[in-house]
Amino acid sequence: MESYIVIILVVACVAIGFFLGFVVHKARADKTVGNAETTAKNLISDAERKAEEIRKERLSDAKEEARRIKRETDEEIKERREDVKKQERRLQQKEENIDRKLENIDKKFEQADRREKALAGKEKELDEAIQRQNVELENISGYTKDEAKQILLANVEREIRSETAVLIREIESEAREKGEAKAKEIITGAIQRTAADHVAETTVSVVPLPNDEMKGRIIGREGRNIRAIETMTGIDLIIDDTPEAVVLSGFDPVKREIARLSLEKLIVDGRIHPARIEEMVQKAEKEVASVIKDAGEQATFEVGVHNLHHELIRLLGRLKYRTSYGQNVLKHSIEVAHLAGLMASELSLDPTLAKRAGLLHDIGKAVGHDVEGTHVDIGMDMLKKYKESQTVIDAMASHHGDYEVKSLEAVLIAAADALSAARPGARSDTLETYIKRLQKLEEIANTTKGVEHSYAIQAGREIRIVAKPDEVNDNEIVLLAREISKKIESELDYPGQIKVNVLRETRAIDYAK
Repeated sequence: MESYIVIILVVACVAIGFFLGFVVHKARADKTVGNAETTAKNLISDAERKAEEIRKERLSDAKEEARRIKRETDEEIKERREDVKKQERRLQQKEENIDRKLENIDKKFEQADRREKALAGKEKELDEAIQRQNVELENISGYTKDEAKQILLANVEREIRSETAVLIREIESEAREKGEAKAKEIITGAIQRTAADHVAETTVSVVPLPNDEMKGRIIGREGRNIRAIETMTGIDLIIDDTPEAVVLSGFDPVKREIARLSLEKLIVDGRIHPARIEEMVQKAEKEVASVIKDAGEQATFEVGVHNLHHELIRLLGRLKYRTSYGQNVLKHSIEVAHLAGLMASELSLDPTLAKRAGLLHDIGKAVGHDVEGTHVDIGMDMLKKYKESQTVIDAMASHHGDYEVKSLEAVLIAAADALSAARPGARSDTLETYIKRLQKLEEIANTTKGVEHSYAIQAGREIRIVAKPDEVNDNEIVLLAREISKKIESELDYPGQIKVNVLRETRAIDYAK
């Protein structure tokens, strides 16, 4: 019985212990939960405070950035306004200068009118005096003015015609001796008179602009952008009063093309500053180099010439940007190659060799001005450097007659070059103008006394005239050639020069019976 009581007491004690432990554990758990909630609230409060501080800081930065952008915008607007004011001042000055020049011109016109009236009065008096003298001479001589004139001219013509022909021969002989110096003088004068128009046509490119505001962006602050473009491309930029256009000026057509592409890319991109300019110039250089390479390879493929040195192919591609009297030099070289190949085939010569020499005959024109010499000499050096055959070099060297012709292929290259250059429309000349010029040339010769027939040849560069042997002797054909030359100079417009070749032949025919 006692054992049961003890067991009951032990069980009761254990139950009381579990209960007390449970109560204590619950109290501790409640306390831990309370502390966790407090900590969570503190963390949330700190996070909200930091978020507010960050928001205020970002807002302050944004306001500062907006103020900076506004300052820069105001400065740029101020600069543009100053540029506009400067342009307005320049325009005003130009207008004032023009007004002054117009006033001076009006004064000169008035002076010229007064002088013209005075000269007209004196000219009238002089005509009256000459008329009185002619009447007196007619009375003294017994001949009218026209009769005396005809007699005098006939006598003088008979006496000096032969002497004049001999004198002309002597003068021409002396002129040949001094011809080189005189030719240089004439060429120099011609260059001075015609260089302005020619340079304007062949050394400038025009880049259109979307608006005149773009000019200011191209110039940049204190001109830094335009200086960067000119320095990196080697081409001058001309920004004047021409609306919505910029002129690129330079003698090197490849550099001018690079500058044109670079400027067009910058205009499209809109971000114009020195770093971007350098990037666009590099891209344009790569693009032009690729175009040059493709053009050279396409030319060799079209003609059928292979195994050319890669540098010669690149030089051929550069001819894409060269012109001669308005004719593209690369297309001209391809034409010469085809013509020379066809003629070589007809003559049972080597057409491949003829095509190769024809394609390379103007290769010297692809080299820049930094290499001195004629395009023939430069081309010879290039072909020797890249191991072309001596036959090709000789054919290229003699196509303008600068060197002796050493092969039949060389003759074909010279002929093909003349054909390509002289065909109607090849060099800034229309077919209609070309035909009319040839007809007029023959008409001038045929209407001259002593001419039996005339033939315009060499695309109008030469006219061959057959003189009537019973009317013109050997000395007088010199006078006939000179007379026709003067008539051509006064009545016909033509490029270059025309050779007047007068032929006279007397044949005596008999039959033995």
